[in-house]
Amino acid sequence: MREVSRTLEHFNNLVEMFFTRAAEGGDKPFLWGKRDGAWVATSWAEAARQVASLATGLRAIGLQPGDRVMLVSENRPEWCISDLGIMAAGCVTVPAYTTNTERDHTHIIENSGARAVIVSTNKLARTLLPAAIRASDAKIIIGIEDVRISQGGPLECHGWHKLIADHPADPATVAAQATFARSDLACIIYTSGTGGSPRGVMQHHGAILHNCAGCAAVISEDFGWGDEVFLSFLPLSHAYEHTGGQHFSISLGGQIYYAEGLDKLAANIEETRPTIMFVVPRLFEVLRTRITKTIEKQGGLPATMLKVALDVGARDYEGRLRWRDRPRQLAVAALFKPRIAQRFGGRMKAMVSGGAPLNAEIGLFFHSLGLTFLQGYGQTEAAPVISCNRPKAGVRMDSVGPPLADTEVAIAEDGEILVRGELVMHGYWRNEAETARVLRLDPAAPEKGPWLHTGDIGIIDEAGRIRITDRKKDIIVNDKGDNVAPQKIEGMLTLQPEIVQAMIYGDRKPYMVAVLVPDPDWVQEWCAKGGAQCDFKRLEENSAFRTALGEAVERVNKDLSVTERVRRFILADGAFAIENEQLTPSLKIRRHVLKQVYGERLDALYRAG
Repeated sequence: MREVSRTLEHFNNLVEMFFTRAAEGGDKPFLWGKRDGAWVATSWAEAARQVASLATGLRAIGLQPGDRVMLVSENRPEWCISDLGIMAAGCVTVPAYTTNTERDHTHIIENSGARAVIVSTNKLARTLLPAAIRASDAKIIIGIEDVRISQGGPLECHGWHKLIADHPADPATVAAQATFARSDLACIIYTSGTGGSPRGVMQHHGAILHNCAGCAAVISEDFGWGDEVFLSFLPLSHAYEHTGGQHFSISLGGQIYYAEGLDKLAANIEETRPTIMFVVPRLFEVLRTRITKTIEKQGGLPATMLKVALDVGARDYEGRLRWRDRPRQLAVAALFKPRIAQRFGGRMKAMVSGGAPLNAEIGLFFHSLGLTFLQGYGQTEAAPVISCNRPKAGVRMDSVGPPLADTEVAIAEDGEILVRGELVMHGYWRNEAETARVLRLDPAAPEKGPWLHTGDIGIIDEAGRIRITDRKKDIIVNDKGDNVAPQKIEGMLTLQPEIVQAMIYGDRKPYMVAVLVPDPDWVQEWCAKGGAQCDFKRLEENSAFRTALGEAVERVNKDLSVTERVRRFILADGAFAIENEQLTPSLKIRRHVLKQVYGERLDALYRAG
């Protein structure tokens, strides 16, 4: 393994960083994908050859520096190679979610002015092609697999592998041609749109490199930098995985495994034994439930040890361990925590949670099991990492840690979190009005660049850690002018075994109401115990069923202020999901969509008396 310093070298662009790491890595494995049930590696040298050849091929078919190239693919080695090849050609990557509708693709292709599209499979092409054919600027379609087009119309079609094979190139030569500056545009990442149409965030090379250097300092100084292994499963079209799971891994010379999917994630973790994982809170809410249920069903010693681990872990976190807790702590460390560690591969340094607020109870649960769980904070507009908890600074579950190195954070008079530094975007693509709204220069120090107005409300504690209290635009103001933070209440509700998802409602209303999605496993258990039919329409009208859910709500209400308490609720028609556009691809609820679906029924709760 190469000798690494405590900080990254200064790179001018992401392409330079990749080719430098590839030259160091040589024939060592870099990208792993599963084929026919076995993990197969692409070496650093082979990846560099493919990136160089793809870049040469893209230029050969007429793409010019600055042209936008849309990338639609599930996580796989070809995603990384395509992204780097686009950038090495001097073009700009425009990632798009595989869950996008034809309407979503149309908006992104038209808004970005993409001249070419790389798509992985025929299935994904079926949604994409109608939008590409109608687009004003799109001229080229490149299929990673065999993409069948009966009539391409204005589109010029190419095979991804053939494009690489027909344009062999020397990586060193292509690397030398990558003379882009840190301020040059690298990609346009469209926000997942919790409040409307996605906007294209212009991320420059320096913004992502700033993130990589800041995160590398956390790993190096708090854990020690070694042979890092990443498991990529969050969508690479999301800024969090694009920077954290891909470019950050490259910056460390790490290996990247691409998970087979959420349903196989637990098995993939045990197989690949990652050292670092980027996760979203929703995943760990699910894992917490599964781990708890599995151990409780085993009963006996495992169930007892879980209870002891959670009790001792909470006392340890709060700094109030008693002398009689020491033997229990040793027993948990010897008999219980190693078994949990093996379920996560046995060499996990840290799991970094981002993309949405983490309920402190979830973080404490995994802390008690002996797993290092770091909550971070960021936005696509900041490339995206702004801060991260650090063990050496003292991890607090109610904070998102101190800012990354060379990142300024301030709190505005109204409590809004402001961010300044190289990580801040250059603006929204073709959207000057929105850019002017969120990026504002300080007249006293214009040379430092604009402040990013995050739209989040928070404070900075005495240790320099950021604590987020809520989304500025999500704050509910009741009819008496009291502020209510919905995410806090929603997080508390979804910790109840009866409730898997929730949305709070009550702006300019006398009290809070909610839409609840009952937990499917709990519903099955409730029906089995009571002999009721598990027909959801009937259950919705079952008074005993609603009473049981109401008891879960009341447990939460006991820990809430009078203004925060949920007085009434309705049941959702089904789970909030990406497919019905009620969740973003990073699993945050889309409030504007849910209000459209359930607004009338929620308003009716206030008229019921």
